[in-house]
Amino acid sequence: MTDITNTHLPQPETPFERIRQVDPDGYEFWSARDLMPILDYVSWQKFKNVLLKSQIACENSGNDPADHFIHAVKMVALGSDAKREVEDMHLSRYACYLIVQNADPAKEVVALGQTYFAVQTRRQEIAEAEVLTELSEDQRRLLLRQRVKNQNTDLASAAKTAGVITAVDFAVFQNHGYRGLYNGLTADAIHRRKRLKKSQHILDHMGATELAANLFRSTQAEDKLRRDKVKGKDSANEVHYQAGLVVRRAIAELGGTMPEDLPTADSIKKLERAEKKRLAAPKTKRKGEE
Repeated sequence: MTDITNTHLPQPETPFERIRQVDPDGYEFWSARDLMPILDYVSWQKFKNVLLKSQIACENSGNDPADHFIHAVKMVALGSDAKREVEDMHLSRYACYLIVQNADPAKEVVALGQTYFAVQTRRQEIAEAEVLTELSEDQRRLLLRQRVKNQNTDLASAAKTAGVITAVDFAVFQNHGYRGLYNGLTADAIHRRKRLKKSQHILDHMGATELAANLFRSTQAEDKLRRDKVKGKDSANEVHYQAGLVVRRAIAELGGTMPEDLPTADSIKKLERAEKKRLAAPKTKRKGEE
């Protein structure tokens, strides 16, 4: 069987790939206006309902919707060479993934979209794994923190399908995963153990090793929720707890340091600011260059 996630094989172009765009900074995005007809929606108002549900799912997962759903405008032709501005959104890959999860499942193209964005996400994971060993600790933290952030969006979507609906439900669900991985500690207990301020997020103060453990916990929980078509909050909570427990056992068998005993890292926000500053700084020309 051919591995559809193989990044070295040419992939057939899909409608979703054809509308993918890249901004001047090199970041990919999709226009909601372009995505709407592909998903067989003819009304912007009806499609906005899907966008809203997807943003709520994004927020419930602990992510900022503003990072993935960016308000924009689009010029559309009216005829006779006339144009006007209409409301639009620029969407990240993960925003698109949430949208196809919340779109009408009866539409055949929606299933195609779910496959496309799931496969593309997996291919991105493989590409990241190939370069991870060549990065510094700070670079690994930046990469893994973003990956955990995106993965939590996917996990929230799977949990919602299982019956984890409200913000309180999701907080309980998340704590079950942490308890399995951190020997019974909840998110609040981990926060206190790391001596963090109230405004600081525990994931922002994890080193690369700890982030990788949490990423593994999340991906395994999501995979089992979807694979076994788990239903009910209690069952979903148990799946997340067991996923954390399995990762903890693996760490123990390998002789690794338990996550609650790993040191608290400096805020990743500092690294992000430093990286943005580095990228924005003008490059110094070497001697002999024009």
